[in-house]
Amino acid sequence: MNKLNLQHACKTAAALACLAWGMNAHAQAPAPLADYPKQAITVVSPFPPGGGNDGVARLIAQELGALIGQSVVVENRSGAGGNVGTSQVSRAKPDGYTLVMSQTSVMAVNPRLYKNVGFDPLKDFVPISQITSAPLVLVARSESAYKSLGDYLDAARKQPGVITYATPGNGTMSHLMGALLSQKANVKLVHVPYRGAAPAITDLMGGTVDMLITSPASAEPMVAAGKLRILALSHETGIGIFKGAPTLGQSGMDGITADDWYGLFAPAGTPPERVAYLAQAVAQAMKSPNVIAKIQAGGSQPVGSAPDAFGKRLQQDTAYWADMVKVAGVSVD
Repeated sequence: MNKLNLQHACKTAAALACLAWGMNAHAQAPAPLADYPKQAITVVSPFPPGGGNDGVARLIAQELGALIGQSVVVENRSGAGGNVGTSQVSRAKPDGYTLVMSQTSVMAVNPRLYKNVGFDPLKDFVPISQITSAPLVLVARSESAYKSLGDYLDAARKQPGVITYATPGNGTMSHLMGALLSQKANVKLVHVPYRGAAPAITDLMGGTVDMLITSPASAEPMVAAGKLRILALSHETGIGIFKGAPTLGQSGMDGITADDWYGLFAPAGTPPERVAYLAQAVAQAMKSPNVIAKIQAGGSQPVGSAPDAFGKRLQQDTAYWADMVKVAGVSVD
């Protein structure tokens, strides 16, 4: 295992260990602060409805609303691989009423790929909690000729510049994963970016694209229905329907790994007591059997980490993906 893989494996284990914080702390929902919350809270999902980010945002919003006694609504503000909605939240009033459900690709990868994402993940946000941890999944239509990742790559070798892979957008971790795969396998794959996973899955099912790299949560319904085939996972901790699926390493692509998390953030400057209140509420939400079951059913591990632990994870991942972007040689204007 090379240095980067070892570092990433350790970070993944540390993130999963944070599950204990979310499962065991704060047996009761936090008591409301004297001045918070007094109105509805908005959670921005920076991707279109129907994808993994949107699904997790709505799951947590529903549980939080019941806990805190105020409506928690989800708004979809998609564009530029998640940069548009995330950037908007970075400029929102830091009062705890506007949050963003962001993810690894937006916070750790995009700032290294785009010349200007419109925000600094380490300076413009305060972490509240990491919600999930999951591998990326590489899937193809069940009726396609690709029974394995090897079949897909063999086709690409025979037809350079013809075989495609879809992603939820330019600059996403899925995009970077495809670029690393293309480089590692020494094949010319064609990247087809979409505005989120949902439209990409529609085109994959229709035969417009050959393969999709996305989150387990986005692919799970079609995998469960037998309409999509799992070609590979980006690391070995697949659960539910993804458990036991071949990894990239097992498919001959050693040296490529990725952990895809969703996490809740507030704009920098949000009062610490409000951040703590929200973190405690999320910890309680993550104890819900419904939340646990739905996250696991989507192929992810529930985490529910404390703000400090999530902040450290973000710092580690920004450094890791900076190295990976250099290796892949990818940039997005």
